[in-house]
Amino acid sequence: MGKDKLKRFAENARMENVLEPSIDEVLAKDSPFKGKWSTYFDNYNPIVLELACGKGEYTVGMARKFPNKNFIGIDIKGARMWRGAKTALHEEMANLYFLRTRIEFIERFFDKDEISEIWITFADPHKKKRNAKHRLTHPLFLDRYRNLLIPKGTINLKSDSTFLTDFTLDVIHEQGLKVLYQSLDVYGIGKEKFPEELNALMEIKTFYEKRWLKEGKKIKFIQFRIDRN
Repeated sequence: MGKDKLKRFAENARMENVLEPSIDEVLAKDSPFKGKWSTYFDNYNPIVLELACGKGEYTVGMARKFPNKNFIGIDIKGARMWRGAKTALHEEMANLYFLRTRIEFIERFFDKDEISEIWITFADPHKKKRNAKHRLTHPLFLDRYRNLLIPKGTINLKSDSTFLTDFTLDVIHEQGLKVLYQSLDVYGIGKEKFPEELNALMEIKTFYEKRWLKEGKKIKFIQFRIDRN
């Protein structure tokens, strides 16, 4: 393991906006944060998750634009989220946490009706068939999200991957879910297709998204809703 990674791990452990429960803690019992995030944020504002947040660029960007909402970036890669956590501390952002854990364990950390919105931005499409269950819009994951989202809470997928977008649309169709907004070329169609808040969120571009746009890749977006049975 490189010295930079070790240094970042040590800094993460000291940063008040980074939560890093051990695997033993996660497997043993629910997190003390579950059902009590409003206490830690010290408000009852809506809570938005970004899954597989990487360096946290999108999470930080959303928290900047909407200080009246609370944001939590989740990823297992601590050395990556270090960057977003450092930026948030430097800017004294009180509406942002980072949680280092596997997304499979998400129900350990959040209670029923505790989340208003979920963002999945440029996640690994896991193209191999044997890895299908790792796709963050797989029905197994949607069942987890369904237990956490408020009624009419939304899931947002933003991706450069045609494969993941098509897979997600197939799942949406198979489960009879409601699509609110959809675009197969976000920046080619024009912002008038989205409401003002979504347009503002589309302005956030990560390092890799900027690179993909330069390469001529089209960015896809789907906002959909999961209804409870």
